[in-house]
This record gives sequence, structure tokens and C-alpha cells, in this order.
Amino acid sequence: MATPALATVLSDSAREPADVSRFVELVHEGGPGAHSYVLLLGLEQLDPAELLRTVERGVPFEALARLQRNLELSQIDLLDVVQIPQRTLTRRKREGRLKPDETDRLLRAGRLFGRAIELFGGEPAAARRWLATPQAVLGGAAPWELARTEVGAREVEAVIGRIEHGVYS
Repeated sequence: MATPALATVLSDSAREPADVSRFVELVHEGGPGAHSYVLLLGLEQLDPAELLRTVERGVPFEALARLQRNLELSQIDLLDVVQIPQRTLTRRKREGRLKPDETDRLLRAGRLFGRAIELFGGEPAAARRWLATPQAVLGGAAPWELARTEVGAREVEAVIGRIEHGVYS
């Protein structure tokens, strides 16, 4: 019989979307690969060359919807992070596919979410909270605020790396 604490963890993970649960399984199995975060968008291209071709084509619109669901962000908040105006989103929905630059920004958000899940030992809820909460080490900004640019996203990843290695931040 599961202990109450274990039962809580099991029931929490059971409520996660399938994409997130699959990524968390990889984390618990010893760490996901370099591009496993694409699972959080419902993509399967783990091979770098194939992923590059996918970015060049642009991902299906559904990838944005899946990441939004997995992040538990409002559409407005996700569009702010990936810098896609609402009118452009309407066009992309009609076209069924994002442009390569939009795909790149969407993948960046997925990559940060994946890194945060890893940081918190496979706990997506903790990762979501951390990404949305102002962090002193980031000058009082929430990681999602910085994730709107590649430079900001790299700074968030650097902080995650320092935390993982026990460097006081």
C-alpha cells in the first residue's frame, strides 16, 4: 500500500497531460536527451537533423495548443512569452502551421519548461511555479518574462545550471 505522501505524488502525476508525463518518465529514468523537451509540444523529432527540418518547415498549430495546455498558461501569457500577436495567431490557426521563427520561440519555451522540470526532479507543478515567480537572481523578474528573448532564456538556463550544481545564486 502506498504511503499518503507517495499516493499524493502518484495522483499528482496522474493528472498531468500525457506529454508532460512522458517527459517526466524520461527525467526519472536518468535524464532526457538534449532535445526531449519537444515531447512537451507533442512532437516526436528527437534527432537533431530532423528537428532542424521541422523548425524550417514550422510546427503544426497544434504544437502551440499542446504546449499551452502543458504549461498551464493562458493563451495571452504564452503568446507574450513566444512573442506572437493575437492577430498573427488567428492567421496561423487558419493556416495550420507556425512560421520557422515562431516555431523557434515556441521550442525555446518548451526547452525552458523541460529544464525547469529537470531542476525540480520531475515535478512539473514546481517547475511551473518557479517559471512564473519573480526570482531575485534574475533581478526580480520571473523566468517567463526573460524567456521572451534568446538572451533572457539563456540567462534563465544559466541560473538553472547554477542551481543544479549548488552554486549560490
